[in-house]
Amino acid sequence: MTTEAIGRESRRVIHGTAGWTPARWRLATGEDAEMGDTDTRATVMAELIQRLADLAADLEGRPRRIVPGPEHDTGLCDQLAVMAADLLAADPDENTRKSALAAIRHAHGRLFAT
Repeated sequence: MTTEAIGRESRRVIHGTAGWTPARWRLATGEDAEMGDTDTRATVMAELIQRLADLAADLEGRPRRIVPGPEHDTGLCDQLAVMAADLLAADPDENTRKSALAAIRHAHGRLFAT
């Protein structure tokens, strides 16, 4: 599993959400709405960003910190781009790459579920 896959999959999420309006970010995810869950798309993206930040912190031997949310949900795409780049800059090992890729793909599935 390569770092290119992480970059490719994170760009896929970014490009798919880049044009979303604040109202669209506030919608419940497709699968969650059917199950009565109230996670919004913004929450799903924020959880992904936090997961990537935690993986990068672990790699660098730093304590995990809460990633502050952007002023507007429309900034989540930029935050994801930065976190993915930070993780890749930390030269992740195979297990970390697998965890990151699984998190990105899981978030993608939740964000784009219909």
